[in-house]
Amino acid sequence: MKTLEKVSQFAGNTFAIWVILFAILSFFFPEGFTWIAPHIALLLGIIMFGMGLTLKLEDFKGVLKAPKSVLIAVLGQYTIMPLLAFGLASAFQVPAEVAAGIILVGCCPGGTASNVMTFLAKGNTALSVSVTAVSTLLAPILTPALTLVFASQWLPVSFIDMFISIVQIVLVPIVLGIIVRLLFSKQVEKSISVLPLVSVVGIVAVASAVVATNTEAIVTTGLLIFSIVVLHNVLGLIIGYLIGKLLRLDFSDQKAVSIEVGMQNSGLGATLAQLHFAPIAAVPSALFSVWHNISGPVLATWWGKKSDEAKKSEQTQSGISYAK
Repeated sequence: MKTLEKVSQFAGNTFAIWVILFAILSFFFPEGFTWIAPHIALLLGIIMFGMGLTLKLEDFKGVLKAPKSVLIAVLGQYTIMPLLAFGLASAFQVPAEVAAGIILVGCCPGGTASNVMTFLAKGNTALSVSVTAVSTLLAPILTPALTLVFASQWLPVSFIDMFISIVQIVLVPIVLGIIVRLLFSKQVEKSISVLPLVSVVGIVAVASAVVATNTEAIVTTGLLIFSIVVLHNVLGLIIGYLIGKLLRLDFSDQKAVSIEVGMQNSGLGATLAQLHFAPIAAVPSALFSVWHNISGPVLATWWGKKSDEAKKSEQTQSGISYAK
């Protein structure tokens, strides 16, 4: 078990590397990964079940402890990213399926990777976890509703069909995970350290399958889609941070809000795109998964170092004052 825990920790710490590596492999050797495509919904369900196992009642109590910060982050998640997606899809005049895919990932809740990035950034991790939990539970209503509002000018969107899909592959597994944790808390606590490995394998598999089934489309439009994805993510991070600052949240909350707004559940976006639009509509989500696992760690490392430097400076100053 200890060996598996070490492997899981290593996989979690090197998540971005595996996403990028397998995205490249699936692009050049698609035949080795296309078989995963029919199982994408199942994989996401397993990931969401794992997320449910990690959630505690305290994560929801965090909403009561810091309602302002949670509300700001959730509102930012479901307004900034959809609006940015709509604006970018319109400005770059991409094909209808690609536009729908960009908007869909923009309308998704935050992913669990945002919690890890907030922790590394020395941000308010408890706030990040609470926001992820709340935004994910709101997803069955808000994701299809916002997709209908912003994407219907490109492609027909069925609110009911998308609602049912999200309930099946997100809400039900998460609720089951929470119930299992409540009933078998001791057993779950012992195995919870292995869950990062499950998440990494699942998300890498989803991204690889999407890339493998869309190699031709990526050759022709991949650079354009990737540019849009980068802008979408970076602008989301910046605007999320500025809103937190404007509303006078403390710095640790500003970092959490920024990361929660800018990082999406791209696995959910890819799954819904495959189920309700066309394979190419899943490409923005797959590329988002690759990119935000680069931008997230870079930003988190920079913020983490700044926090360490600030602490050292404070300790030095307090030492000087004490000496005086």
